[in-house]
Amino acid sequence: MDLEGRRPVDVLPSRDAEPLADWLRGHPEVEVICRDRAGAYAEGARNGAPQARQVADAWHLLRNLAEAVEKTVGAHHQCIRAAFTTPPAVTESATAPRGTAEPPPEGVSFVPPDGTRDVLGHPRRLVARTTERYTAVQELLSEGKSLAAIGRQLRLDHSTVRRFARAQTLDELLVKATNRASILDEHKPYLHQRWREGCHDIPQLHRELRARGFTGDIQCVCRYFRPFKKPHSPKPKNPPVPAPELRPAPKPRRVVRWIMTNPGHLAENDAAELKEIRAACPHLDATARHVRDFADTMRDLRGEELPAWMDRVLADDLPALHSLVNGMKRDVDAVTAGLSTNWSSGQVEGQVTRAKLLKRMGFGRANLDLLRRRILHSS
Repeated sequence: MDLEGRRPVDVLPSRDAEPLADWLRGHPEVEVICRDRAGAYAEGARNGAPQARQVADAWHLLRNLAEAVEKTVGAHHQCIRAAFTTPPAVTESATAPRGTAEPPPEGVSFVPPDGTRDVLGHPRRLVARTTERYTAVQELLSEGKSLAAIGRQLRLDHSTVRRFARAQTLDELLVKATNRASILDEHKPYLHQRWREGCHDIPQLHRELRARGFTGDIQCVCRYFRPFKKPHSPKPKNPPVPAPELRPAPKPRRVVRWIMTNPGHLAENDAAELKEIRAACPHLDATARHVRDFADTMRDLRGEELPAWMDRVLADDLPALHSLVNGMKRDVDAVTAGLSTNWSSGQVEGQVTRAKLLKRMGFGRANLDLLRRRILHSS
């Protein structure tokens, strides 16, 4: 892309370093190369245009930071659950209404599932398998075996072994699997309230949810409550005082979005919950602080402050951010330029989207020559 002319100038046959370097050698007039942080692009630009200034795209830098934040939130999601989950209230005999001998309704002991068990209440196979593999990989690592040897012994792909080896805790691996989004998520607080009030009639709960805009079927509600639904569970005649409401812990992706968003743009409730999370977990508090500092540096184009920011990150116990900083150090000139200039490869992403459309339109017929002509001549 010619970023000044805002048009594509060529289409290369691959994403490797050598084709990019060859093209750049034929265009010595290139002065600035804006790119993402892929190693192949850095090598190709360095070999093909040593005279050009490399600039790491700001959006990709922010995305790399978000990925590190997501890993950190996953590793400390247990702190978030502890902050949001209140132990269920214990109903004492003194609080029971007079003139009734019925036991406390099962709604009082209801605790929302944490995603580690299936609809029958059994441990999920994914959770058990991940736990077993994580334990095995960590034990073999402690014995001094290499990742390749571990992969051969456990018959796992190298990337899978690397992911299990780099994980700081088991929670970091399980957090995505146990916190997947569901169409029932926004209605769960209401369901929890009605269940604790003694309404255990699934069809009735489903009708109420439909009135609130829920689009799922009754089986979705039935599966959610199946581990807690006991046979012959009528609505109590004299329900006790409602137990304190159990707040479901926010999904990791939501916490990441809160941390990555400008505090001035957060909704009041979101800001309050983020403040509560930061108070409960010093690691996430430090992460949020580093994110804000990085965003301010990027907004104000103060790239000269990057070394000090990296030193502050390395001073905290944040392995995922440490990995990000180590990667930035290997590409420090381009990252500093990305935080100091207005160059951006945003228009490149738009052209990539257009190129994908053209590829689909020519499916089964288009080779590289035809695709190149369509991209260059239709711009």
